[in-house]
Amino acid sequence: MSGHLMGVYNRAPLEVERGQGVRLWSTDGTEYLDCVSGISTNALGHAHPKLVQAVKDQAEKLWHVSNIFRIPGQDALADDLCAKSFADVVFFTNSGTEAVECALKTARKFHVANGQPERIDIYGFDGSFHGRTYGAINAAANPSYTEGFGPKMEGFHQLKWGDKDALTAAFENPTTAAIILEPVQGEGGCRATPDADLRWMREMADKCGVLIIFDEVQCGMGRTGKLWAHEWAGMTPDIMAVAKALGGGFPIGACLATAEAAKGMTVGVHGSTFGGNPLAMAVGKAAFAEVSSDAILNNVNEVAGYLKQQLHGLQERFPDVIVEVRGKGLLLGVKLVPNNREFMGWARDEARLLVAGGGDNLVRILPPLNITLEEAREAVEKFEKACEFARAKVAG
Repeated sequence: MSGHLMGVYNRAPLEVERGQGVRLWSTDGTEYLDCVSGISTNALGHAHPKLVQAVKDQAEKLWHVSNIFRIPGQDALADDLCAKSFADVVFFTNSGTEAVECALKTARKFHVANGQPERIDIYGFDGSFHGRTYGAINAAANPSYTEGFGPKMEGFHQLKWGDKDALTAAFENPTTAAIILEPVQGEGGCRATPDADLRWMREMADKCGVLIIFDEVQCGMGRTGKLWAHEWAGMTPDIMAVAKALGGGFPIGACLATAEAAKGMTVGVHGSTFGGNPLAMAVGKAAFAEVSSDAILNNVNEVAGYLKQQLHGLQERFPDVIVEVRGKGLLLGVKLVPNNREFMGWARDEARLLVAGGGDNLVRILPPLNITLEEAREAVEKFEKACEFARAKVAG
């Protein structure tokens, strides 16, 4: 391992060489079942043939060209995104955190355009995760991400998740610009905001002139069984950040907005060197076509129903290991008795199953959206083996 890399990652002792579908192989040839999916990113598994072909075809024509020119692929993918969402306009980025940055700027610019520049306050929630840029870490306002990086940025506040009274006060604050939340939290513990609460937020936002920003970087793009997580509630945001699955593993993000919410985003106020490059647009269009298909969404709901049933069964059998099963669709969280980091290692080393960590001492199960029922059964068997090993460790 190189000694020249910044030591910012707590990496697992696994060197990956290649992947195919839901499987990964390490450099020593060991095979793993991948229920991390690049943290909800490889939504179609590894080396999906349509994505591979999209890369090949576009790479032979054009990789990058500046945004000072028209890029036809941007128009094509933006049309697809808007046709299947609430949005009227799109700004393309290279990542989810960049999409969040654009969303924050869009919200504040909206109020400036309305003659209310004093509306700068943006409210996030504990347990949220919006990325690693300055704006994104302040929007989430979790101390583990903000400490050591200087004073907190003005106008960002954190509310307790589920505290309706505090959120009501935030909506009614005359300097509030927007609230930002993940309809289903990922890093924070797979907590899903109740549908009724999301509908109430929409009503309050409209009443108080506040914008709603949804961060669906992890929970969007089919992960919950609908294309967008907020669809379950029958409401829409004003602005939304997406990424991860949008490129099926290729770096791409997007900020979606209504024309009204984006009216302050005029020429020169925002930009990106690489955002919306032709290569990313070609892969994104191919990935979005697959992920937004009825076949994929139906598969998510079928497999998710099976996995939840099986995980609840394991919870009954292993109460000394599993505390709770959470989540929506194929964004599943299992809260544990033993340390979640230790459990991830046991699952990897003893069962050859890869799962992700999460807040509140849970592990996340994030398989590709096209995982088969047979592969899901294999995942359950491997998770059961990890639970058996954990029980022995806890008892011993």
